Order: sequence, then structure tokens, then C-alpha cells
Amino acid sequence: MTGDGLQRGPIAGVGDIAAPVSGPAADYPVVVGEPYVVNGIEYAPSDSMNVDQVGYAATDIGARGYSAAHHTLPLPSYAEVTSLETGRTVLVRVERRGPMGTNDVIGLAPGALAQLGAGEGHPVRVRRVNPPEDQRALLRDGAAAPLRMDTPASLLTVLQRRLPERGAASLAARRSAVPQSGDVEVAGFASPTETVAEAELPAAAQGHPNVAQFAEDFAEPVEAAEDADSEVAPVTLAEAAPVAQAEPTPTPTADGRFVVQAAAFASEDNARRAAAALDGTITQSGRFYRVRTGPYATRGEAEASLANVRRAGYSDARILTSG
Repeated sequence: MTGDGLQRGPIAGVGDIAAPVSGPAADYPVVVGEPYVVNGIEYAPSDSMNVDQVGYAATDIGARGYSAAHHTLPLPSYAEVTSLETGRTVLVRVERRGPMGTNDVIGLAPGALAQLGAGEGHPVRVRRVNPPEDQRALLRDGAAAPLRMDTPASLLTVLQRRLPERGAASLAARRSAVPQSGDVEVAGFASPTETVAEAELPAAAQGHPNVAQFAEDFAEPVEAAEDADSEVAPVTLAEAAPVAQAEPTPTPTADGRFVVQAAAFASEDNARRAAAALDGTITQSGRFYRVRTGPYATRGEAEASLANVRRAGYSDARILTSG
């Protein structure tokens, strides 16, 4: 305190105000929050990666950039939003709770709606994802991230059948309730995470006019064979080993022992796009096209590639041995 009665120097508490956080640190820590009610429906926010929903998009008027409002996703987090009319898929940063005036599945900033080519009430699929840092940085700065791979028409048809009349429907909840058995290639529908726009992802096979055919076209065939064997005749599982052995036999052999399989496609065009994005190779097995990276000499190298592949959206990717 000086003679004029004014305080000089730092004012108590002001020096403790942190500068705005930027860069990757701006994504942490995430905020979850308490349950709340909108139009009679209670929402319980959670930090779960297993979020996969269909519903309708609302316009989040006044929101900046390519951001979004969601009822339960942590803040901030990232989600893929797919138009169920065109298959176009965009990446958004979830920064707010909402939409508070409706029970729509997501509220999109005008820029995000425009990138999606959609308007108010547009039918969409929303999935939480973990995008690479370069795409996160674009969204944090209010810029658009690159478009994701389009979802094929065959999958859109199935997803449209899961749309509720209003509000939102969870595909993730349906997956968790499906038992593992030989006829549940519908459970394969539960692998939506991460092969967002890929045809092998039967994200809502329930309700498709021919579930078995859908699963055959899009599910992982070797895994389905193993499931059937384990249910029908567990004793013969070892005898069926030659079928399972066909799965981990990659075309590129080189000197490596490990490969990473990202996904299997019924469409060669989809497989080529995925392989180009992942810098991978394509192996045809019957009428399926498998996209893989590698081979790698050590499992550590394969694990590093697996992490990159999953960050690219292929959450069901796995490591196979080639010898």
C-alpha cells in the first residue's frame, strides 16, 4: 500500500488466473457433470468410449466452427456424425451439453451442418471416436477436419431401420445385450466403433430383412466360423483349425512375423480406399478383401501400427502372426 492509498503490484488472486490452455492440453481434463433432465428424459453424462447412436441433428445456433452439443458425451470429446441419407461423415468436437431444447441426438454448429450437407432434423449416426492430434488441433482452432470415409448405402439402409420416431436410439446398448452365439452375426453389428464408414460394419443388423446375409456380407467370416464351432460342437474346434489358420496368412511375407488387420470388406473399392489411407495392403480371401499393414519383425512394431490403425477409426483391428 502506498501513501495515496492505492495498492501497487499484484492484486490478490489475480496472479493465480491461468492463461487459456491451448494445444493438446486443451482436451484435458474432460468434464462429465451430473445427470439432468430435458423434456422429461434424464441424461446421465459419462466418459464412455462405447457411444453409438442414431437420431436427428439439431442446429446449435451461435456455436462456433465445427463443434457440437451432446447430452452425455464428456466435454470436450470427439464424435463422428454420419448423414443417414448420403453416407457423408464429418468429425466434430463436442464442447457443450445439449441440445437443451430438444431430445435430438446431437446439436451441430452451423459450420458442421454445412459440412455434413444437412439441415435441422436431419437423420444421423453419432459415434464417439479418438481422432489423431492433427485433426483435433484443426477442430480446436475452429477449422474443419477432413471428411471421413463415406458409409456405404447397404449399411445406411440398416441404420435407417434403427431410427426412432423422435429423439435418439443407442446401438451400443443393443450390442451389449446380444449374447454370443453362432447366429448372432447381429452381434457383429456391435463392432461399429471404429470401422465407421466401412461396409464390414453391421452396426444395426437387427431389423434387416435378411440378417444372415447381411452378416455374411459384412462380418468377419473367420470369427463367425469360430463362433459357430464353439456353440455347435466345441470338441471339433481343434479339427476346424485349418479354417482359422487361413485368416492369419498374409500375402506380404517378407521377413516379418506380424501383420495388423484393420478390416475386411465385401467391396474392393472400399478396401482400396482404406488401404490407401493406412498405407496398407489388400489380401483377397474368397469374396472378402482384407486390409492389413506390415509385416513387422517384432510385436512391438506391430503394436505401434495397431495403435495408429485404431486411431484412424478401426477399433476392431488386431495383430495376426504370419508364421
